[in-house]
Amino acid sequence: MLFESSRIRLRKMTQEDTELYHAWRNDMEVMRSTNPSMDVYSLEETQGFVDQVILGSHSSKSYIMVDKANEAPIGVVSLILIDYKNRNAECIIDIGEKEYWGKGYGTEGLKLLLDYAFYELNLHRVSLKVFSFNDRAIHLYKKLGFQQEGLIRECLFREGKWHHVIQMGILQEEYFKKQEFDI
Repeated sequence: MLFESSRIRLRKMTQEDTELYHAWRNDMEVMRSTNPSMDVYSLEETQGFVDQVILGSHSSKSYIMVDKANEAPIGVVSLILIDYKNRNAECIIDIGEKEYWGKGYGTEGLKLLLDYAFYELNLHRVSLKVFSFNDRAIHLYKKLGFQQEGLIRECLFREGKWHHVIQMGILQEEYFKKQEFDI
């Protein structure tokens, strides 16, 4: 099945996920490596974001990652800024439940999203942005075949230091070729 791996499945994000997403969005340890502003959001702000950006946009698709063993939601993966004409999108992944960090769930979730992007939506290119200090995420993205395409120098001030934002991308043909070698 397209939206399942051995340990997780993806289900479409719904209004009922707003409070869970709100908890993840306001956990500073979770957002440290994904949110440039590190703001704390009210439930109303999160509701507005979910309504307009996640559920109300024709150019995004968001899925909750669910642990199949216990049906627990563990994170979210999204395609955003989908440009159907030019067959491009940006992807985002957040593992909100910290006990799942470093155990391969992010790899499985992002692979499912890329399978959907390239096999089902027939996208040509998927990109992402990652903070330069997020070594674990950079390793994951490279393992899946993403390549560094650019560097936005010292645009993020975090914990008393300046950090870069790395732009990465993968093309459909590169992803397909990587899948052949990984089989």
